[in-house]
Formats: sequence, structure tokens, C-alpha cells
Amino acid sequence: MDVVLVFGSTQAVKTSRETRLLLNNAAVRLGHALERSGHLEQLNTSREETLRALGLALEYRDYETKGHTDRVVHLTDLLGRALGFMGPDLDALRWGAFLHDTGKVAIPDTILLKPGKLNSEEWAVIQRHPSIGFEMLHHIPSLPAATLDVVRYHQERWNGSGYPLGLSGTDIPLAARVFAVVDVYDALTSERPYKQAWTHEAAIEQLCQEAGSLLDEGVVQAFLHVVKGHDEGHMKQVPEM
Repeated sequence: MDVVLVFGSTQAVKTSRETRLLLNNAAVRLGHALERSGHLEQLNTSREETLRALGLALEYRDYETKGHTDRVVHLTDLLGRALGFMGPDLDALRWGAFLHDTGKVAIPDTILLKPGKLNSEEWAVIQRHPSIGFEMLHHIPSLPAATLDVVRYHQERWNGSGYPLGLSGTDIPLAARVFAVVDVYDALTSERPYKQAWTHEAAIEQLCQEAGSLLDEGVVQAFLHVVKGHDEGHMKQVPEM
């Protein structure tokens, strides 16, 4: 019989050779599992950094929305958690927030940065950007369906008045309905070439008006709970990523 010392005890415990082999094998497997876990953590961190870099590249082109990427990702994460998203589902939602404007790379600057009102032809070009983004990204096998749903459907509206497909109600994927609320809020509270930034209070009032018509009322209510007690200044403060 072999003898091993069990840490945390003053007694020597006798074990068989088979038990020792079993313990050794378990230790080796645990070591491998921890090593794989470390590699996975590095991969996940690298993936988040890469997706953020892509979002920031789009943001720098559409320069008047500086800070938009980090703000919407932060708020989308908070709202997703409040609605019960977790694990891979929460990751997919957050990645959609990073990539939602991918299709804008195909929009000419004369339209994207136009300070005045768009004409019908220009508006038709803008409305193509969700479909363009989807076409650019859907062949990437590591992107979850919910991420692509955010990219493709975040401009759809509850009453069917959105684009590109005119979906309505729960036909719009949940991830896209969640992100739409965050995107509208940040658009309202950000300065653009064609408008001044709204206050937090005015933006919240507008969301309440659009709840049940343009936006999912349940998601809006959850968003109000998330931002309750925050003023505009707090909402613009995003943790370093």
C-alpha cells in the first residue's frame, strides 16, 4: 500500500495504487482544463477587443457620434442583464451592439455626414445599411444569430414602420428590439450635424411616447428601470473598456 498525506489533516491516509493513479490522472486533467480555460479567456478578451476596434473604426468615420460605440455597448449590456440575458445570449447581444452600424461603410460621406435633411433618394440609401451589414457579416461562422439579428433588424419598429423589411411586433427578433431602445436613446442624447443633443429627461420622455408604437413597451420599461436615478451626465459616463 502507498501512503499519501492529505493536506489540511494531521493524519496519514493509506491509499491503493489504483487510487493514486486516479488522483494523478484527475490532477493532470484539471491542469489541462485550467490551461484551456486560460486560453479561452484570452481568446474571449481578444474577440471583445477586436469587435470594439471594428465599432470604433465605424465611429471614427461617422465622427460626430464619438463615444457612441462604448455607450451603446455598456447600456445594451445593462439592459440585456435586466431582461434576463446571460452567458452566450448576453455576449451575442453585446457583439451586435459593437457591429450594428457595419453597413454604414458603404454609405457615401455626402449622405452619411449631410448636415441638412435627406431627400428621398438619400434616405433610400441610408435604409440599406442594415442589410449591407448583414451581408458583410453573415458568412462569419463564429457570429451568433442574435448578433446578426441586431445588425439586420435594429431599425425595425414595433408598428411595422421601420426598415429594411418592415417587420412588426414580436416578428422583430428580441435582441434587435432590445438594442433599438438603447440606440434611439443614444441618438437622441447625442449631437448630430442636423440637431442638438437632447437632455436625458427629454430623451426618456420621447422613449415613453414611442413605447408600444415604435418601440417594444416592455423593453422600454426595463430600460427606464435601468436608468432610473441617473441624470444625463451619469448616462454619458462609460467605464473604461
